[in-house]
Amino acid sequence: MPVRFLHMFAQALSTMALYRDGHPARERAIDRAYQALHDLQSADGSPQFSFLGDEVVYNQRAVREMRDWEWTARLGAAQVQRLEFEGDVTREEFEDFLEQVLARITLSIVDSAEARMHRVSAIKFGAIGVRGESREEQLAIDAPVRTATIGYSLGEEVQAVQWMHDEVLQRAELPLVEAEAVVRSLSVAMHGDQEMVLPLLQLREFDEYTTTHCLNVSVLTMALAEHIGLGSRDVRTFGVAGLLHDLGKVRIPLEILTKPGKLTDEERAIMQNHTIEGAKLIISSDRELDLAAAVAYEHHIMVNGGGYPVCHYHRDCHKASKLVHICDVFDALRTHRPYRAAWEAERVLGYIEEKAGTEFDTEIARVFVDMMRRLDKRVSTTTIAEAVAAA
Repeated sequence: MPVRFLHMFAQALSTMALYRDGHPARERAIDRAYQALHDLQSADGSPQFSFLGDEVVYNQRAVREMRDWEWTARLGAAQVQRLEFEGDVTREEFEDFLEQVLARITLSIVDSAEARMHRVSAIKFGAIGVRGESREEQLAIDAPVRTATIGYSLGEEVQAVQWMHDEVLQRAELPLVEAEAVVRSLSVAMHGDQEMVLPLLQLREFDEYTTTHCLNVSVLTMALAEHIGLGSRDVRTFGVAGLLHDLGKVRIPLEILTKPGKLTDEERAIMQNHTIEGAKLIISSDRELDLAAAVAYEHHIMVNGGGYPVCHYHRDCHKASKLVHICDVFDALRTHRPYRAAWEAERVLGYIEEKAGTEFDTEIARVFVDMMRRLDKRVSTTTIAEAVAAA
């Protein structure tokens, strides 16, 4: 049903571009698309679509048969990346919606004398990332992302990652398409209003740590990859690796992950084994994820050979592992945990500088610290009033 609706939706837009208002062919195309929506809502009262790169995501699941659908890129370019239908949609509302989407795609302006009166509609569409309404609502509903200019709610991305983790636990399979879709969504948020997002999703519960941490590391890794000049394909590939770097922690008992005190030697061994478990999970799920598997295995190995897992002989880790390692440490130390308070950003950056050449790659550490200090300065000078008001 979702596939049929999307085809009818695209046919309606194409027909509307050819025929004037009131033409029989135009009306028939709109009627067919509206009937397809009605049929879809009969099975799913509140269908939701996301158009991310060359992927179509329906209710947080990739529609594989719609991969490389030509309209995905066209809708994304027109800032129609999220589409939601809530409740009953009238035929008039649906036609008005189609006209607005067509106007975005063709960059045309509807004459206000002919345009319908805009009102609250059961159809919501626009770019991915919803502006927060109030501090109370953000705290109650979604974990906010701190950014230099606007606030994004990444609640659905958090849910998607949690679903991925559940799939890994229950089926021992990693849904690659969904991981790539989340990274594309994060990339959109990262470039909102031409500003890079400073992520740091806030935890509501300690058992959300793995979910929110991997989202933060993914964004930071993509930002750092861009900063050192990598191309967009490599940036997204590194972003997927950052998203999946701690996947092995889904097999760590929650009482160990959230233990407030010092781990025993046995518990520490279980915790450190997450690198090996993560690599096994990833490589057995999809052969296309060999880089992500390598990063899962290597992201705790230091440049001097220390860290874990212990290698029989010293070797250089992949560049992606070095980027993820720094981003992982930064976000981990910036996050409050049951066994320690969060560090201030400058303290973490000082630690990274201190450990450059031993724990971290010297040049990557220098670039990361420079990037974060520049960003922190920009955020501080542009949003200090909001930060004070929210305190």
